[in-house]
Amino acid sequence: MRSPHGRRIRKALALTAGATLLASLAACSTGGAGSTDAAGDAAGGDCNVGISMPTRSLERWINDGEGLQKLLQDQGCTTDLQYADNKTDQQISQLQNQIAGGAKILVITAIDGETLGPVLAEAQKQDVTVIAYDRLINNSDAVDYHTGFDNEKVGELQATYIVDSLGLEDGKGPFTFEPFAGSPDDNNARYFFSGAWDVLLPYVANGQLVVPSGKAPASNDDWASIGILGWGSDDAQAEMENRLSSFYTGGEKVDVVLSPNDSLALGIEAALKGAGYSAGEGWPIVTGQDADKANVKAILSGEQAMTAWKDTRVLRERTAEMIASIVAGTEVETTTEFDNGATTVKSYQLDPEVVVKDDVQSKLVDSGFVSAADVGL
Repeated sequence: MRSPHGRRIRKALALTAGATLLASLAACSTGGAGSTDAAGDAAGGDCNVGISMPTRSLERWINDGEGLQKLLQDQGCTTDLQYADNKTDQQISQLQNQIAGGAKILVITAIDGETLGPVLAEAQKQDVTVIAYDRLINNSDAVDYHTGFDNEKVGELQATYIVDSLGLEDGKGPFTFEPFAGSPDDNNARYFFSGAWDVLLPYVANGQLVVPSGKAPASNDDWASIGILGWGSDDAQAEMENRLSSFYTGGEKVDVVLSPNDSLALGIEAALKGAGYSAGEGWPIVTGQDADKANVKAILSGEQAMTAWKDTRVLRERTAEMIASIVAGTEVETTTEFDNGATTVKSYQLDPEVVVKDDVQSKLVDSGFVSAADVGL
């Protein structure tokens, strides 16, 4: 099975204890951003971090960018947070400005992981350390580290939920099924789909899952044919409306929809409601990812079956700890390595987990990931 981001080389031992890393972060920079005291000058001078996020249109990236910036600023690092409106040229320009502005570390969630090579080559010339955040950046030897989640496991969790809910292993079916994939320019999207399709394609092939629209990729490699560019909810809604109006005209109902993330799920759910579906009996299984607040509400109301939750707070903390080690000159804690096509990138990888209605209080609210008020509890 392919790895969640690239070809996995080997498992690496954790090299540094988390407590040591947090101590290093405290040592790397004291006082507020831009502090000029002696301790800050001695250790915080290199803690100048450019944070490049893809868009403000998704709750996920707002939380990640602002959350990571706060962690670093609380420890005295200088930060520059930029959002690129899902425009690759804009992200490249912002990165160029951050390099010119003296950033010593770049944390980048790439819009297109294949196009940043030239600007990262410039960063490399300036001895800037590059951390690929959540999405691996491919075909550049300037990428030093990666932090993220096991993205194939995201798809596996979604697909396994479908298999278990429908009783496919027990031979039940046929069920009508509509699969979706994420943005073709997002390196992670192929792995979300691959993890799910490895599980579901056999049931499509044997007829237990029937795809009336015909939009069932013949293999994992064809995933982009059903991708929704930019992860747009509106585009997912339009696509689902088209499938329902074109292929479900004789009273047929869709039983299950594979949605790789919560943004697409919102659009799919809006299309279902527009077509006359009501939560409860006859509402299809709809999957998701990220535990966005609107989707947690949808889970509670019965309009979404599950979400693959990635606790991005931990990801931000791990990234901040990684930066602490880089600044302190100590070994960085990693769990695995990936070949990005040009170099071996050391990575700290986290596991996602399933959240269903019965888990919202215990996993999301009690942990502080969302408040009860935010989701109507």
